[in-house]
Amino acid sequence: MEENKTHHLVLIPTPGMGHLIPLVELAKRILNAHPFTISFLILHEGSQTRTKSVLGALPEGRVDSYFLPQVNLDDLSPDTKIETRISLALARSRPAIRDHLRGLQAMPHIHLAAVVVDLFGTDMFDVAFEFGMKPYLFMPSNAMFISFMLHLPKLDSQVKTEYREMDDLIKLPGCVALHGKDLVDPAQDRTNDAYKWLLHHAKKYTLAEGIMVNSFNELEKDTLNVLQNPEPGFPPVYPVGPLIRTDGSDQVDGSGCLAWLDKQPRGSVLFVSFGSGGTLSYDQLDELAHGLEISEQRFLWVVRPPNDKMANGAYFTNEVERDPLHFLPKGFLERTKGRGLVVRDWAPQVQVLNHESTGGFICHCGWNSVLESVVHGVPLIAWPLYAEQKMNAVMLVEGLKIALRPKADEGTVIGRVAIATAVKGLMEGEEGKQVRYRMKELKDASARVLGVEGSSTKALSEVARKWTSH
Repeated sequence: MEENKTHHLVLIPTPGMGHLIPLVELAKRILNAHPFTISFLILHEGSQTRTKSVLGALPEGRVDSYFLPQVNLDDLSPDTKIETRISLALARSRPAIRDHLRGLQAMPHIHLAAVVVDLFGTDMFDVAFEFGMKPYLFMPSNAMFISFMLHLPKLDSQVKTEYREMDDLIKLPGCVALHGKDLVDPAQDRTNDAYKWLLHHAKKYTLAEGIMVNSFNELEKDTLNVLQNPEPGFPPVYPVGPLIRTDGSDQVDGSGCLAWLDKQPRGSVLFVSFGSGGTLSYDQLDELAHGLEISEQRFLWVVRPPNDKMANGAYFTNEVERDPLHFLPKGFLERTKGRGLVVRDWAPQVQVLNHESTGGFICHCGWNSVLESVVHGVPLIAWPLYAEQKMNAVMLVEGLKIALRPKADEGTVIGRVAIATAVKGLMEGEEGKQVRYRMKELKDASARVLGVEGSSTKALSEVARKWTSH
């Protein structure tokens, strides 16, 4: 490479804030310590306002972002699952990505070093090879999910039934054992195209020169020990996390929940939120409200309208009925006034978890939220909803032991007594003390690994050296 050229990275995230935010945080870490320049290539979505806001946190001059032209997905049926839509959108964006890379390649001061994609972007590896770039994968989830994907082709060839029908537990090397019903959503129907795409990507993981994962050694010690001594044909894995948004200053608290937290005793409040898109059924919303009430614990609850009511616009005759508070049990707000605060739709989660009054978190087990809890030392009640969250919940409860989990009654609804028992157990029970102690250990470890001599910092430096080698 000519001496005056700068090594350039191309980062291509899967659509969704849960994928973009950790990749942006990875870019910040790279730029803080290494002399790269970076391009973000973003798939066209609906509103780009929030995406631009997140990208705007990157340093000017060394990062550029480009929104790819929208691809046509009109040939897909309305019931096509999101994994299929994302995979096809990325695959059909290859011509536009090639054009953009040609433009970068023509710049005399740039050397195209590597392409970094996340879990559904493996079709970009072929493009990387065309341009002589190194293909890398960034996993915004955890090491257990990497192990699952690397072993999925073998699992697919060995198991003839649906995974959810298996009697035996699935035992991935170094991981907590899993029931088939707890595997990632697209693995629950092997006849669907979403599963076929999952398997397609899994088979291409071995083409990556390396996989970075948003985790760290103390968090997934056994799994990472196995992955860092890979089986023949598996790529090396580099734990570079925890990568989270630590600065919540741009999250405006329009609900007043932070001011309310200021008035509560230290460690006394249970935060209840299901991520940026999680919703409950009407029956489950009702049981959760009653469970919080009879637990007699302080709580801050982010409420959204129930998903089974939202599905039919006929339920909403006006904006009052569209209000999520409209679906709470009669008199609930009055009975819990003073020890509970309910806010509509959204709260500044980073700031809430960092508040000294927050002592627990009912969490949907999305990996970003899990890591935010670990970094701020907030113990969990696991309440998985979709994607790989059931896998995460098993690891958090049975493996790491940093979460409690209420059990569902007959069917899928978790009853109020089970909810109240878990809440009281976490906030004031002996089991909660043990979970809190373990979480404190991981909080301290999460700070160490990102230090100058920390294991995650060293892992990222090792990847950077490979990007600049010839």
